[in-house]
Amino acid sequence: MRGATSAKLQTKAGEVNLTVPRLRKLPLETAIIERYKRRESSVEEALIEMYLAGVSMRRVEDITEALWGTRVSASAVSGMAQKVYGQIEQWRSRKLTGEYAYVYLDGIWLKRSWGGEMKNVAVLIAIGVDAEGYREVLGVAEGTKEDAASWRNFLRSLKERGLAGVRLFISDKCLGLVDSLAEFYPEASWQRCVVHWYRNVMTAVPQGRCERSRRC
Repeated sequence: MRGATSAKLQTKAGEVNLTVPRLRKLPLETAIIERYKRRESSVEEALIEMYLAGVSMRRVEDITEALWGTRVSASAVSGMAQKVYGQIEQWRSRKLTGEYAYVYLDGIWLKRSWGGEMKNVAVLIAIGVDAEGYREVLGVAEGTKEDAASWRNFLRSLKERGLAGVRLFISDKCLGLVDSLAEFYPEASWQRCVVHWYRNVMTAVPQGRCERSRRC
């Protein structure tokens, strides 16, 4: 061993100074702190969550200085976010193995920061039930809107990734969705989602009758 060097680690309790011993031939490896690690995992998770929530880079720097006594640069936050994006994309494009007899399809609207402006985007989701009865998120895709073209592209990606053995699709009666199912999975049946059907009925029933039915 030849003396030691100093290193800094950012934690939830603030910045910690570490003494790293120098070895003659081998680099120092520990089971607690990874080599070249500068931030605790909980700190990185908090930074990524702030970034994905739309907090500005300048604001992130101010928050980190107030919480941990040190400013995290915008490039560091961006680098961590890109790493997460890569992991998400790898999960989204994974091959689907096995068979899923039942698949639920739905679209939800979320707000997204785009060019400094908040916009509504449609997120299409597929949840399958495997042979053992367990549910699994099969796919998530962002569409410009919940229309026939978006659903067609989404179903095509599921087909190319290996989604097979589907006997029944369950969804609302979204425009273009049912026709797209017949195009890619003609052997599968389709059933209208009872929850969506119930909500649609309630929108057409007078308010007084709705309250009376709930009491009954």
